[in-house]
Amino acid sequence: MNMPKEIMHFCPICKKHTEHGVHPAKKRTMGTAHPRSHGSKYRMAERGKSTGTGNKGRMSKGALSGWKMYGKKGSKKTDLRFTCKTCKKTNVQRKGFRAKKLELL
Repeated sequence: MNMPKEIMHFCPICKKHTEHGVHPAKKRTMGTAHPRSHGSKYRMAERGKSTGTGNKGRMSKGALSGWKMYGKKGSKKTDLRFTCKTCKKTNVQRKGFRAKKLELL
């Protein structure tokens, strides 16, 4: 899908529609998105503690890859950033749309 590099967009800081530069967000790994999160390890240990043994059937389902309806979607949702030309503040896209390939013109 083609999209212009600059669009008119509402700026919550200026409180009016202004010219915005459009650029896609950088890909983030789990480590950079949640650098202090150890969630699953400690959560699994706590689940086992309450009953004394086991994990309340969490692991008895088997791997997702063996499921019938499992598979990657054909397209990803866009994650765009809009930078206001007047106040230079960046706003996040509220709702992404699905596109196989996004090209900024």
